[in-house]
Amino acid sequence: MIKQKSFNYKFNDNIDNELNFFVNNTNFYAFNALINSDTKFSFLYGPEKSGKSYLSKIWLKKNNAIEYKNNNEELLNQDKNILIDNLIFYDQEKIFHIVNNCILNNSKILITSDIKINSIDFKFNDLSSRLKTFSNLEIHQPNDEMLLAILTKLLVEKQFIIKSNEIFEYILRRVDRSYQGINEIVKKLDILSLEKKRQLTIPLIKEIM
Repeated sequence: MIKQKSFNYKFNDNIDNELNFFVNNTNFYAFNALINSDTKFSFLYGPEKSGKSYLSKIWLKKNNAIEYKNNNEELLNQDKNILIDNLIFYDQEKIFHIVNNCILNNSKILITSDIKINSIDFKFNDLSSRLKTFSNLEIHQPNDEMLLAILTKLLVEKQFIIKSNEIFEYILRRVDRSYQGINEIVKKLDILSLEKKRQLTIPLIKEIM
């Protein structure tokens, strides 16, 4: 049986507030390295919807960094800490020059990806070589505690009224046990609940699971 825990979510209006980021052993090492240490060159990877972008925004604010948005000229002319969120969206040669500039200036840089470095199809091998010297930080697949925390958070955000803990257990025993799976099922439940103007109950959940 899944061990039930109570989560008292009091969300800060600031979306990049670290108090809103749930930490357990699936992401503790990555969180600690980025937020509580002075790691200079970091490569953060993990499954889709695992909180990489959220964590990177906390890092961005903490380090007074600038987010890369194909703004090469601006960044190459400044000595700033830099965030590159989702590496695969950008030209690898341009990213290589940004990385080199950070190394030369001893500036911090955080790069995120859904996949680890060795799984990326690099067209520009010099970038691959540079990134392999970075601190590799992984967010792992969710465990029971993380799945319950995410489910609770998402249901609170959708303003569902939960009258029984059995609802959590019912969903978690049937859902695809991934970050993406949890997000998708809550989205479907939200749509169904609005369409049928019904509260969240096990009979309602059974209609889609």
